[in-house]
Amino acid sequence: MPNGKILISRVLSAVALALAAALPGCGSGVGPLDALSSDLPRPTDYPIHGIDVSKFQGDIDWNAVANSGVKFAWIKATEGGDNADARFQANWTGAKAAGVPHGAYHFVYWCRPPLEEMANFEQNAPVENDALPPVLDVEATPTSKTCHRHLTQEDAIAEMKVMLEEMERHYGKRPIIYTTVDFYQAILADGAFMDYPIWVRSTKYQPSVKYGPRPWHFWQYQSDGTIAGIQVHVDRDAFFGTQKQWDAFLRDEESVVRTGDARGPSAPQPPAPEAVAAQPADQQSAPQPPLEQQAGAQQQDDQQQ
Repeated sequence: MPNGKILISRVLSAVALALAAALPGCGSGVGPLDALSSDLPRPTDYPIHGIDVSKFQGDIDWNAVANSGVKFAWIKATEGGDNADARFQANWTGAKAAGVPHGAYHFVYWCRPPLEEMANFEQNAPVENDALPPVLDVEATPTSKTCHRHLTQEDAIAEMKVMLEEMERHYGKRPIIYTTVDFYQAILADGAFMDYPIWVRSTKYQPSVKYGPRPWHFWQYQSDGTIAGIQVHVDRDAFFGTQKQWDAFLRDEESVVRTGDARGPSAPQPPAPEAVAAQPADQQSAPQPPLEQQAGAQQQDDQQQ
């Protein structure tokens, strides 16, 4: 990958300009699935669906969640070097008791040393053989009131490498990278960490439109979902493959964890690259600031992604 430094702030400025140009065409009636091309797989084309939660979902009835058909749950554990999600332990225990496969995620705060962040995560997220792999949630935080760092591609990749390697060492499982469109395009689009599974956020477009040919394992396709047992909106996610592939993923089989067809074996083929290139420019809004001022990508505007 190139060693040149790319400021996230520059990418966000370009995104803001694209958004401003597109605003007249953004009708309030557009929902998270309405803008998906008919030539591309929709969330309903994938059989395995789950959710991701944090304290912002409040008190969750996990038995009701399990009975609703939710097949997995990602649970926010920590953020930065000293912040733990207030509902993590209750959510972790509740999901486990209800038989919902679950894993923990850490939201990166870019103004703390990587190993301090991992120490915080390891102190809160337990090591359990039946847990899903840990997740490193990497997003730009340009509006943070406490972290004014201008993150570069070179530095972000170096720090992610430290955290991912420490996660794998401690938990014994290959971590998953969660990312948003703006961060991906600024930091990861050159091919960084291709040997790690990726969980992508795209609530208006099928992932191949925004993430190109990069294979993905999980797709966060909605942030205002309604699920039995949860009293507020919740993120909904799809797994890339079939029930058989999901069962293999739960067994932590290397062939599934390290490689995945972004379309799924039974999903429609994506359009030619030139058709994807013709799609509208990225309209994703800037991520929310860290700590108490954000909900780990759960509060973003779906109309702009």
